[in-house]
Amino acid sequence: MLTKFESKSNRVKGLAFHPTQPLLAAALHNGSVQLWNYRMGVLVDRPVRAVAFHPSRALLVTGGDDYKIRVWDIRPQNRRCLFVLHGHLDYIRTVQFHHEMPWIISASDDQTIRIWNSTSRNCIAILTGHFPLYDLLVSASMDQTVRVWDISGLRKGSASTPSNPGPGGPGAQFETFDTFSTVKYVLEGHDRGVNWATFHPQLPSHHFNWRRPSWEVDSCRGHFNNVNAAQFHPKHELIAVHPNLNLFAAGHDSGLIVFKLERERPAFAVHQDTLYYVRDKYVRQYDFTSGADYWSIGLRKFGSIFTPPRTLSYNPAERAVIATINSEGGMYELSNLPGVGQQVADVKDSSVDGKRGTGQSAIFVARNRFAVLNKANQLIEVRDLSNTAIKTIKPPVTTNEIFYGGTASLLLVSTASVVLYDIQQGKTLAEVQSPPVKYVVWSVDSQWVALMSKHTITIATKNFSKNSQIHETIRIKSGAWDDSGVFIYSTLNHVKYCLSNGDHGVICTLDNPVYLTRIKGRTAHCLDRSGRPRTLPFDPTEYRFKLALLSHNHQEMLSIIKNSIISYVAGKGYPEIALKFVQDEVTKCAQSLAKPEIWERLATAAGKVGNHKNMHLNSFRLWRNVTNRTKPLISYHSFTLLLGRKTNLARGDPMSRFHNALYRGDIPLAYLTAKTHGLTAGLESADLEDLPDFPSSTLKIPHIVRSTSDSNWPLVDRGESFLDKALANGFAGVDDGAGDAELDRLAQEEERDLLDDDAEDVGDDWGLEGEGEDCWYLADGAAPGVPETELWVRNSPLAADHVAAGNFESAMQLLNRQQGVVNFGPLKPLFLFIYRSSHAYLSPAPSLPPLNLAIRRNPHNDASPSKLRPVSARTLRSIKTQLDETTRLVSENRLEDAKDGFRQVLRWLLLVVLENDEEAKLWRDTITEAREYLLGVSIELERRRIAEAEPDNVRRNLELAAYFTHCKLRPQHLQIAIRRAITIFAKANNQAAAGKLAKRLLELKPDPKIAAQARQRIAAADRNPRDAVEITYDEFTSFEICGASYTAIFKGSPAVRCPFTDAAFLPQYKGLLDPLTEVTEIGTTASGLPAAW
Repeated sequence: MLTKFESKSNRVKGLAFHPTQPLLAAALHNGSVQLWNYRMGVLVDRPVRAVAFHPSRALLVTGGDDYKIRVWDIRPQNRRCLFVLHGHLDYIRTVQFHHEMPWIISASDDQTIRIWNSTSRNCIAILTGHFPLYDLLVSASMDQTVRVWDISGLRKGSASTPSNPGPGGPGAQFETFDTFSTVKYVLEGHDRGVNWATFHPQLPSHHFNWRRPSWEVDSCRGHFNNVNAAQFHPKHELIAVHPNLNLFAAGHDSGLIVFKLERERPAFAVHQDTLYYVRDKYVRQYDFTSGADYWSIGLRKFGSIFTPPRTLSYNPAERAVIATINSEGGMYELSNLPGVGQQVADVKDSSVDGKRGTGQSAIFVARNRFAVLNKANQLIEVRDLSNTAIKTIKPPVTTNEIFYGGTASLLLVSTASVVLYDIQQGKTLAEVQSPPVKYVVWSVDSQWVALMSKHTITIATKNFSKNSQIHETIRIKSGAWDDSGVFIYSTLNHVKYCLSNGDHGVICTLDNPVYLTRIKGRTAHCLDRSGRPRTLPFDPTEYRFKLALLSHNHQEMLSIIKNSIISYVAGKGYPEIALKFVQDEVTKCAQSLAKPEIWERLATAAGKVGNHKNMHLNSFRLWRNVTNRTKPLISYHSFTLLLGRKTNLARGDPMSRFHNALYRGDIPLAYLTAKTHGLTAGLESADLEDLPDFPSSTLKIPHIVRSTSDSNWPLVDRGESFLDKALANGFAGVDDGAGDAELDRLAQEEERDLLDDDAEDVGDDWGLEGEGEDCWYLADGAAPGVPETELWVRNSPLAADHVAAGNFESAMQLLNRQQGVVNFGPLKPLFLFIYRSSHAYLSPAPSLPPLNLAIRRNPHNDASPSKLRPVSARTLRSIKTQLDETTRLVSENRLEDAKDGFRQVLRWLLLVVLENDEEAKLWRDTITEAREYLLGVSIELERRRIAEAEPDNVRRNLELAAYFTHCKLRPQHLQIAIRRAITIFAKANNQAAAGKLAKRLLELKPDPKIAAQARQRIAAADRNPRDAVEITYDEFTSFEICGASYTAIFKGSPAVRCPFTDAAFLPQYKGLLDPLTEVTEIGTTASGLPAAW
């Protein structure tokens, strides 16, 4: 028996295990309850004498010296006392939930057992005695007797109609006691009071204490004072036991201890691709490559049948194993393994020809030698395969365990160190300080060794010349070496790695502990708690990168960065970020040219400057790089016809080939055209034989005016500016004062012209002869400035600003990246509204086109180009007002219009501009509120559709009505939802659920008239607390509502979310369009709205 967990506290009076979670509740004498996580060894909460968990719900019942029974909600986010049951007149000794019915059974020092209905919270039965199992109760009393009660009358009472509820019916009240129960047995024999009794889960026996009476099967002696409690384990006859695991807890006056009945870690050994392990007292062989699992030899008669072997050592030369066990002070057995592939019926037991001896540890140290440790005498015996001792060694330190230390060497484990000992030379080679070591694992090349203690791992070389140590706060379970020399180990809830320099980290999280046996590539082979082989896939990128960094393997580092980091970033749609990690020019070019839009831009640029050769080449590459070839193919054929390239006209759809055939001479369609046009000169008669006869055509064949296939079009000449010439010539021949001299010349000419104008007669200025030189000069290289809309795009990361600038494509890319938007059709009216609201048009004169004026968001602030932003078409406050107006439609029962309104609000919130953190918080709150209203309205519309189309589907109608009340609506609208649900539940005769909803309605403080109706409904539920239709709804369990199927997603169940509204959906809806917003994709990743202020 092993001690798994121990704590110190006040006197423990009651214990209870949670059936599925690693929780243990301890009732203390001081009136408090401690909730422990026995796996992590931490105190979860303090919610005293009696305690029990509900078998299927998150409920805990406690009873104490205050004569009260309390029922607790133990969910972490809602931990509180739900209700208190009054009735007992003395200390409460025992409480327990019934496994089927909504009952709570309690036993008290007032000499009564009370059965409570947890739904109506009333006492439905009182027994004058003291724990239910099926229809029998066993009670222990201070009158020195144990009584067995038959309470079948409580279950089989006449509860058949609501008007005549039976004893077990909800809300049943009893006028008299014991009319439904009888005492079947009275067990006497104790000479003092009996504190506690319980049934065995399978055998017809009980547990109690003091003295062995005639009806007692057996007695367990050894206590020196009062025994407060005892209980059966489901498999082993043992105070509080775990219903599924081999754990039990014992409380005492100064704390509690959690025991593990037997060792879970299976004994195993690994050699090359084979795992040798013990399960169910059989040695088995597991092939890592093929996954085949074979029986080898039985160990059924080796020690106790309930005690598994502790260690297993394998000798590949002789195909022999040594198993050790802790039974009878420690034993070992040497056995030879037969061939593989045997059936269990053919497997022989090791007792047939095995060789046994006494010893606490036994391992192979050479091909035909093994060593055995006798802790009592502190001797190590070296034996041959015939089990004959050939050498005896006195260890240099007090040894608790021995492990393989290399050929003819041992690792001697003491309480504070590990000694490397040479058997042949009989001397100590090295020593390393370490806490008591439990397991030793050698690397594949035997150059490194891992010494594992309870909370410490020591990594050392084979001769202990270098070592490093790491410490874990929780228990270390197992470990194995990777092929690259990294030690992978498992704890109670993680798989971690450790490098030779002591650097370590987490690889993955575990639901249950596993025992690692081998690490190969990206797969971890292990044994689970039942001793069955399993595989765990994992990602070794992190520790391989650290290992390459530690060993200065720069090639491996670059490979990991390129294949893992860059590929991940580029695959997620961020190639511009991936390019920042790349220094290799070839890789940069490959990353850039992988995008088809690059070739399209190159072709467009070549066409603008008249370079049709590059345009033809890039168009052809674009045609080859895109999946949808229709549009590029048409453009490619049209361009080929324009250039007169006849060799490339035989591709494409039939219509294109028909048109191209008019320009070719080797396609039959061209012969038909030549015949109808009378151009048969030079054609052979065989070419025209199979062609049909058509009237001669009067149209002329178009001809190529000028062939441009071998020459470029005239290129557009762009004049070189002053700066271009300076850069081209390396600033040769350009002095520093050239620019100033040019400006001086222009100023002098302007001043001279002004003086001449003043000297002339004013009337002459109206002459229109145009004599003289131009009076205005435009310097070379002048160009218009950057449009303000382009500055908007550069300055803002918000999609709304890009829409205002007219750059719809970049706005859609931002919405997809930030909010997961994939359907932009519903957003088109919003895009056009924002664009029109951000521009004004001014006509300076009737004969001139209007001027496009960009409206700025901050016209009075600094007008520097880097701070220009467009005006906000819709503010967050105006959208909030729109939400308030839409909620009025809910009050008016115009749900279809309200659904469209809430959906429109969410779409506007995609394109809103935020100015500060307060607005960002208000923006998120507005999204949440609009989502909840949209979800609630959608649920109610679906309920009305089902009520009309499927009137017999009452269960679904009730579920949707209940789900509507769990949407986070404003109080006035939540009252409407709850009142509607109360009416629906009452009509379906679900009185208990209607009463609970009425209590929720009273918490909202409705009008007095509505409150009076709610109280009437609660009273009706108390009279008849039953539900005629069972639905999937539990008000005590936290859940979310799927926005597509309108079903509950309970806490802990898998779910995916909308990246914009954070609405929850079932996993099968991942990748589909969100039915609430109709614009976003469910389950996709999004970066969120950036803080642009």
